[in-house]
Amino acid sequence: MPDWIENAVWWHVYPLGFVGAEPVLEPGRPVAHRLRRLEAWLDYAAELGATGLMLGPIFAATSHGYDTIDPFRIDPRLGDTADFEALASAARARGLKILLDGVFNHVGRDFPAFRTVLAEGPAAPQARWFRLSWPRGTAPGTEPDYACFEGHRSLVTLNHAAPEVADHVAGVMNHWLARGADGWRLDAAYAVPPAFWARVLPRVRAAHPEAYIFGEVIHGDYRAFVAETGVDAVTQYELWKAIWSALNDRNLYELDHALDRHNGFLADFAPLTFVGNHDVTRIASRLDDPRHLPHALAVLFACGGTPTVYAGDEQGLRGIKEDRAGGDDAVRPEFPETPAGLSPDGHGLFALHRDLARLRRANPWLHRARTRRVHLANRQIVLAVGAPEPGLLLALNLDDAPAALPAPGARCVEAGDGQVIDPGAAGARVLLPPHGWSVLACGR
Repeated sequence: MPDWIENAVWWHVYPLGFVGAEPVLEPGRPVAHRLRRLEAWLDYAAELGATGLMLGPIFAATSHGYDTIDPFRIDPRLGDTADFEALASAARARGLKILLDGVFNHVGRDFPAFRTVLAEGPAAPQARWFRLSWPRGTAPGTEPDYACFEGHRSLVTLNHAAPEVADHVAGVMNHWLARGADGWRLDAAYAVPPAFWARVLPRVRAAHPEAYIFGEVIHGDYRAFVAETGVDAVTQYELWKAIWSALNDRNLYELDHALDRHNGFLADFAPLTFVGNHDVTRIASRLDDPRHLPHALAVLFACGGTPTVYAGDEQGLRGIKEDRAGGDDAVRPEFPETPAGLSPDGHGLFALHRDLARLRRANPWLHRARTRRVHLANRQIVLAVGAPEPGLLLALNLDDAPAALPAPGARCVEAGDGQVIDPGAAGARVLLPPHGWSVLACGR
């Protein structure tokens, strides 16, 4: 893992939605240079406390970006290579990294190699790229059955046993790293055989040793996936689910259990942590009680991992993900041309994100920090963060009544709304108001 990731806080943008691109790429339409709109948001991201811009898919695709046509070309709805290089340069001038979204499990039906196979039949050299089943008596122009991603016929699964596919993926990754990208998110990494990543990633790291590469993994054995593939990290969906579920149910035992598992991951790698992304209901819509949104953010920023903020969550945007065609639209909206177009209603939540990100960057050891339970009840928890001696305490109260909780060694409140009694003492306590929370500084 590159050293710079220790201080990373990502601001995650889904570009096609953010800039209001057409839902479908129409052949022959002139290039629309919308990607440059993101340059107007770089100072905003830096003020938020982000150290990098995590971009959703930006390569030529038929519709939502995950049905890739040409991964060597910027989607014409967004712009061209010059637009990307300008964005990367502008980000670099502000100290921001750029992370790209690599869709390497599958391609769109209009991917040229697949179109060639459809036209020429099983004799086409490109037939090795895909997992195909041909009917008897096949003639050119006959469509085979083919493996597709999770039943979506528009997403054609690649044959990851083919050397040509490994060459293709390594080539794409190195191409954009050489043009200003700093790393990759591997979309649907869980669907790809781990041995494929183990063959490809060393070729990428040989050329770009400072690149950060993480995989989208929703469930399964996170530690084994990291060990077998060579990725730096995976998405921490277990913790994401536990955060909002524990807050909604007022059952902090669930959060405690998830953090125990999180500690195990941190022994080997620092997961990519989040409370929202482009594939899930926004955290402001997910939580039953809006008073608990700061609690979710406190866990995100005060616990180990690489925290990510999905664009708009820092403004309290709402949106519900639905399992239907177009069901992602509500969580992938268009944004104003500049931050000046945002509603003033989001200023307070933006400031909270900014303050927690500042706290995070002031304590880079948090990246691999594990937690230890100090106090636990259904509606209250106190966690010591850091080992062997805690540097911070995190205290949450989900009750309608105030709570006095043990806070051994706590000196002062770094963030939140508590009050420390007997600061610095082994018997120190923190007084939290109803639905209050605090991040407390200790002796580190």
